[in-house]
Amino acid sequence: MTQAARVYGGSLYDLATEEKLDGQIMEQMNEIRQIFRENPGYLKLLGEPAIPQEERIKLLDEAFGGQVEPYLLNFLKLLCEKKTLREFSGCCEEFTRRYNADHGIVEALVTSAVKLKDDQMEALRIKLEKISGKKIHLTQKTDPTVLAGLRVEMEGIQLDGTVQGRISDITKKLNEVVV
Repeated sequence: MTQAARVYGGSLYDLATEEKLDGQIMEQMNEIRQIFRENPGYLKLLGEPAIPQEERIKLLDEAFGGQVEPYLLNFLKLLCEKKTLREFSGCCEEFTRRYNADHGIVEALVTSAVKLKDDQMEALRIKLEKISGKKIHLTQKTDPTVLAGLRVEMEGIQLDGTVQGRISDITKKLNEVVV
């Protein structure tokens, strides 16, 4: 994340918090971020210098006007005017980081070989909340190289309950005994 993304995302967060719109704006930012990911050509179009700035601003109005908070729409316009719309994803990260810090939420990534069912994800979330004492926002990633079990990463800590992780632990212990 760039310094510009930190500054812009943090400033939007400060405004959203002051106006008590932080949760709503964060949700809308993530939806827009997903739209930009699914339509990279649209983001490129909004950054195209050959298209007059007024046209690009009009495109934002047509796409998001009346559907998102005016503060967020004006934020997008500002990024477009400053030719830094490519920083939007980083702004979202900073906004979310600040939101989570203020609300005691921890981002956790669970990796498994297959997609977990909703009830399994909920049970894992509850267990992690008991362990950490914080609210957990759980994101799932599948990785076919994970033989069995789960790997959870949160707050810079990795909890490895995979077969690979257990074999690694056994190998380390055996090497310690042999040496």
